[in-house]
This record gives sequence, structure tokens and C-alpha cells, in this order.
Amino acid sequence: MRKDITIVAEPRSSRGKNEARRLRVSGQTPGVLYGAGGESVPVAVSPKEVNKILHSKTGYNTIFNLSVTGETVPVMVVDWQHDPVKENLLHVDLKRIDLTMRLRVKVPVHTSGEPKGVKLQGGLHELITREVEIECLPDDIPEHFTLDASELSIGESLRASQIPMVGSMKLLSNPEAVISHVVSMKAEEVVAVDAAVVAPVAAEPEIAKAKGKKEEEAAPADDKKKKK
Repeated sequence: MRKDITIVAEPRSSRGKNEARRLRVSGQTPGVLYGAGGESVPVAVSPKEVNKILHSKTGYNTIFNLSVTGETVPVMVVDWQHDPVKENLLHVDLKRIDLTMRLRVKVPVHTSGEPKGVKLQGGLHELITREVEIECLPDDIPEHFTLDASELSIGESLRASQIPMVGSMKLLSNPEAVISHVVSMKAEEVVAVDAAVVAPVAAEPEIAKAKGKKEEEAAPADDKKKKK
């Protein structure tokens, strides 16, 4: 989704670990700008501004403006790295976006409404697939998809093919992929109880066999004693 956000980036004259460390100490994050037929340009950006975009509702699907040396281009964050302990933004890759070219993106999928199978039949609603991949023009990237699950009964499901594709959108994920379904909680309880009952019974024959084997081994020894 395209947003009216502009981040100012400064070109970097050098690369390397020392340069990257110096930038982080000064409050900047090293990055690279590339794509759309342009040259690869090392840049420095504000980690605060980039994190705002990554943590927004549209996340890494956000198309925003990057201003570098007076030129402003639409970009997306395509890769990034955070410190595993301090969670500081260590590096970011920014890709120029041609607004006339189709993109492949992954979009979150949500459901709304309480299924009939839960409300009236006591079932359990499970979300199986949390995102689907689509292809579309940059301006048509949705924030998310929402499917109405209120009519689902036990044993019924929502599939990727039911997600409405509008404008330039084209579904790339398997159309038969299950988004969510309603299952019977009673069936799960019966299976759990059966497993608990069967497990110890299955172990008894093994114990009996082992006991019988020991008795057979002991028998010849007793016979020898009798012969003596």
C-alpha cells in the first residue's frame, strides 16, 4: 500500500564494518538503495523512521518516498536486520518501485464474525493460513484481507479462492489452501481419551513377553540342578 511518507536518506561515501559502526553510534542506520534499473547506492537512514514503517499496519508492504540528494523515489523495505539482543536496526535494504510494474507480495488474512459452528454447535474455530501471496500493481497492494467466518458450521472451511481479488490483483497462493475451519471439540476429546486408555494396555503384552522369556531361561537351569 502506498503511503504519503517521505524519509530523507544521506548517501554514504564508504562501506565496511567501521563505517557502519560509526553510523550507528551517530544514530543512523546503514542501508542500500537499488532496483528499477538504477544503480546501487549506499545510504544512511533514520532507524526510528524505518521502524515506524515496519511496525505499521501495512509493514514491509508499505510503499513510501525516499529522498536522496534532492531526488525522491518510491521505495519498499525488502530486507532488514535487527540486533537480536538490543533490537536496534542494524541494516536495511530499500528497493526502488516502478509504479507501472506488477509486484509479488504477501498479504495478511483475517477472519471476522463468530462461526455458527462455535456459537451453536460448540466447535472450535482454527485459523490455518495467516497470509497469501498475490501479484498486483503497487497502488493496489491491500493492507490485509478479511473473510466472514460467521456462516461456518462444524466441518466447513474458508479457502484462499474465496478471497476477493479486485483491480489488478491476482492470487498466486494455492486457491484450495484452507484459511480457517471449524472442528468438533468433542471429537478431539474422544481421541485424547482413547490414546490415554490404549497406551498402557499396549505396553502390557511386552511386559508379559519379557516375563515369559525370563521363566524359559530359568527353566533349563533348574533342570540341571535336578539332574545333579
